[in-house]
Amino acid sequence: MHPTLPAAFLQSPGTALAMCSAGIAVFLIGILSAKNDIAQARGLDKIVALTNLCFGVPLAVFGALHLFGAQFVQGLVPRYMPGRMFWVYFVGCALIAASLSIATKIAVRWSGLLVGIMMFMFVAMLYLPFALSHMQARITWTIVFRESSFGGAAWILAATAKDGWRGKARNTLITIGRIAIALAAIFFGIQHFLHPLGLPGVPLQKQMPTWVPGPVLIDYVTGAALLVVGASALLNRKTRELAAGVGGWILLTVLVIYTPVMIAALSQPGIEVKVEGINYFADTLLFAGVILALASAAPRSDVVVRDGVPQK
Repeated sequence: MHPTLPAAFLQSPGTALAMCSAGIAVFLIGILSAKNDIAQARGLDKIVALTNLCFGVPLAVFGALHLFGAQFVQGLVPRYMPGRMFWVYFVGCALIAASLSIATKIAVRWSGLLVGIMMFMFVAMLYLPFALSHMQARITWTIVFRESSFGGAAWILAATAKDGWRGKARNTLITIGRIAIALAAIFFGIQHFLHPLGLPGVPLQKQMPTWVPGPVLIDYVTGAALLVVGASALLNRKTRELAAGVGGWILLTVLVIYTPVMIAALSQPGIEVKVEGINYFADTLLFAGVILALASAAPRSDVVVRDGVPQK
């Protein structure tokens, strides 16, 4: 038997404890910031109101990993870059700052823009070159699309925030973000059908736990939903309703599947296992935020849009 969540949390050493603590702290801050929006929203828009929370919490978790577990990410810094440890800590501080900005909806115009630039730089510098030279590297291509979707969603948040970008800049950021998310959703959807025993959401290596009933059905449903929302985003049709529903579904898998997986990982003795469990949880929560960001950029079906601006 695995320990309860508090016991697993308290017995987690160093890096894992810092990651969990950062995520919990930003969750509490974010839920206070989002409570009015959630209360005022109706129907599926209540799920859309969780966008910044779902996006901000994982950034804090990853930021803490950079600051307290630099050994896990140092190898990702290209060897040609001087001061490799400096960049690890710099990115960690940047992620923590961005998580607070996005969760509290303060200065998202800049934090979203910069996070998007950072994610696209990760793709260009770290993952895409290897993927292009190893076309069969499924996991690397998954990471390429995953990081691109993170960057695209960050740009959408920068454009749709109350203090966000306006005019041509706004439209450009939303368009790039929508396309990046749509391509990721379609790629992930296909992967769910090709590998129907993996954890749902972001199709990486970890397999579905044996205690999950109907794992193949869950993967097929998730894959079909991602294909539909990806096509909807490309066509720009009924995107808000579909993305809100799919984002809610992924968020449900985070609560029902990924939370027990993380607790089980935290109960294991190896720090690598603990960090992996937390990373899978945070990755999928962030992807839920990505899909909800897509929904937030699309107008409601009862709102008329003129020149890219919703009209009351």
